Amino acid sequence: MKSKNFKNSFLMIALFSATAAMAQHKYVNTPPEVSPMPMKPEMTEVWEPEVKVITPAKTLGNAPSDAIILFDGKNLDQWVSQKDASKPAGWKIVDKDYMEVVPGSGAIQTKMTFGDCQLHLEWSAPDVVLDGGQARGNSGVFFQNRYELQILDSYNNRTYNNGQAGSIYKDHPPLVNVVKTPLEWNAYDVIYTAPRFKADGRIDAPARITVFLNGVLVQNNTTINGLTLYIGLHNYPSSHGDDVISLQDHDSKNQFRNIWIRKL
Repeated sequence: MKSKNFKNSFLMIALFSATAAMAQHKYVNTPPEVSPMPMKPEMTEVWEPEVKVITPAKTLGNAPSDAIILFDGKNLDQWVSQKDASKPAGWKIVDKDYMEVVPGSGAIQTKMTFGDCQLHLEWSAPDVVLDGGQARGNSGVFFQNRYELQILDSYNNRTYNNGQAGSIYKDHPPLVNVVKTPLEWNAYDVIYTAPRFKADGRIDAPARITVFLNGVLVQNNTTINGLTLYIGLHNYPSSHGDDVISLQDHDSKNQFRNIWIRKL
């Protein structure tokens, strides 16, 4: 008789413990009045982290407060010779306003390295037209020292379309030709997304680029097919990380000013 009472007591304790545990977890066994529950405005509001505040330039085209100034007419301190990175850039500064290519001195490159970025760069072809085609005001800006956005005096100057100003050289022609006369300044505004590579070095996601030339869209989130090559199909032969921005010396006295960049 004592044994039966003990078993009953044990069973009551077990049931009480289970009930207490269920109450502790507050199991819901009835559906809500409205299913699915109605959305509230605050359910889709994201408050953190707060968006960083920067100050835009007073004049459109000038650098915002978080930009890295690569050239403002004062000096070439942010640049070195591509032939020998231990030596200063061999181009000249004119009127404390712009720099000009010294033909034969070689390309110049930034001291800093970059991947994803926003770049603003203003350029002008030589004032005097001496040649035509690819020999007329030829230069280029290379992202990660590999992928060229072409610079060329394309004002009344016929050449292959994937080699004119605004093209990804020998890869994609620009959507339109909006180049100004050699006596005027052109402006590039670029959003560049660096390529991504797999662990084994193969390409995972190719580089992409959006380019505005003089405020007009000329490359719309364009896929860059690989390393810029003068001969042959472009490709991604090897993986790489951030690298320098370089400006080409193509034996033409091109001019550059107001160059700034933002890391993205």
